[in-house]
Amino acid sequence: MNEVRKFIGPALNKFPAMCSDASILRFLRARNWHTKRSAKMLKEALIWRLENKPNMIRWDDIAQQAEPGKVYKANYFDKYGRTVLVMKPGIPNPYSVEKQMRYLVYCMESSILDLKCGQEQLVWLIDFEGWNMSSISVKVTRETARILQDCYPERLGLAILYNPPKVFESFWILVKPFLEKRTYKKVKFVYPNDVDTQKVMEDLFDMDKLESCFGGKCTQGFDYVTYSNRMREGDKMMTDFVISGDQYLTPTLDNGFELSEDGISSTDETTSNLESSDETEDSQMNYNDVDPKQIKQND
Repeated sequence: MNEVRKFIGPALNKFPAMCSDASILRFLRARNWHTKRSAKMLKEALIWRLENKPNMIRWDDIAQQAEPGKVYKANYFDKYGRTVLVMKPGIPNPYSVEKQMRYLVYCMESSILDLKCGQEQLVWLIDFEGWNMSSISVKVTRETARILQDCYPERLGLAILYNPPKVFESFWILVKPFLEKRTYKKVKFVYPNDVDTQKVMEDLFDMDKLESCFGGKCTQGFDYVTYSNRMREGDKMMTDFVISGDQYLTPTLDNGFELSEDGISSTDETTSNLESSDETEDSQMNYNDVDPKQIKQND
């Protein structure tokens, strides 16, 4: 972790949470503990955050894209405290790839913020009702895989493909090259008529809360108005973290959060000497104060 920090350089002071122990460990795992590759991946993720400002996206910016209910954050967690994201690829999406990715990023930021203490991964539930080969967009699939793997490494705990049709197997062969081996190993196929695979759902979820489309007992589906209210409440939480200087909420290795005047940061002594609270607030609040070239120059 210290080697990765040396490669990152001065940007550590701008992103104490992104350069925390837990965060660096995710990048190390994603690159099989190769420090230079991990540092390069982390730098690129930092530059991406500077350029795209993902934690500044708010509900009103993307509300239209959410209306069909194609992707949304569930109102329950799995038994391990992981946030659950639901995807329904059979629902048509009329929006551009850029708008779809912006909404995806919003969902990721919101879901990470909701993680239970000590947990850092998400569960994806993918419902294939209504899906057919015409639902496929290779460009959307490729861009989704790129963002999730490069910008949110090791955030996927499990992806459950629920009742995919037989024809999906051909598409899965097409998709796998876009995915890293570590990623597609986290994918499970579950079928409602298969007792063995259905047990996966029972082991992971409270069946009273799990939606009926995934074999649960909850018959309440996606309601846009209710969901909008939930997301606006979540926006208030995100705004509070941005104001406090916490550009990225990250659990630390002791399953809690290290809170200081500088926000959430690493326990490592190499990053303990941050700027004063006033200076840190100014530097963390204003993305424009950070030049992406400052991160690149240490390559």
